[in-house]
Amino acid sequence: MVFILGIFLSRLLGRLAAKAIRKVYVDKAVEATGAKGALEKIGFKSEISSVFGLLITWSLYAVFLVAAADILGLTQITLFLSDIVLYIPNVIIAVVMLILGMVISSFVQMLVKETTLAASLASADLLSQVARWSIVIFTIMAALIQLGVATELIQILFAGLIFMLALAGGIAFGLGGKDKAKEIIDQIFRK
Repeated sequence: MVFILGIFLSRLLGRLAAKAIRKVYVDKAVEATGAKGALEKIGFKSEISSVFGLLITWSLYAVFLVAAADILGLTQITLFLSDIVLYIPNVIIAVVMLILGMVISSFVQMLVKETTLAASLASADLLSQVARWSIVIFTIMAALIQLGVATELIQILFAGLIFMLALAGGIAFGLGGKDKAKEIIDQIFRK
């Protein structure tokens, strides 16, 4: 009885949540940034509000299933389902992080491209792609850490990536700017 009532209540609350998210124009905001096209390229064709509605519905299904198993005295099933219910918020947060990361990466790509074109720089496409993919990679790593997937490995990879970029930047500026640095040092000692 509890589970059957929970199914109807879960569906109702999921639909209400999807409507509420639609009312605050989340779907239109995602579309306006151009992230909807990026999400469709990776196979994500649903509206954001519908996805959140489904996540809430299925989360509540699990909660009511735990309650029903507890009422029936099924201890092992209750413990197993409790672990799943406690993990669901991590999944929701990871999904939100991924969606926000895609939206922000598309916005930053557009911003960097327009800014570099306005400054008449030749590498507008390259810089905008580097900015976009940096955010996407960082977002994916953060989402995997939120899910608890190979946390230590991801942290090591992230630290290695930062070290690699710092070393590459230092070498590039060091070798590329050695003549300019020599000029500046000579000017300092002349004074």
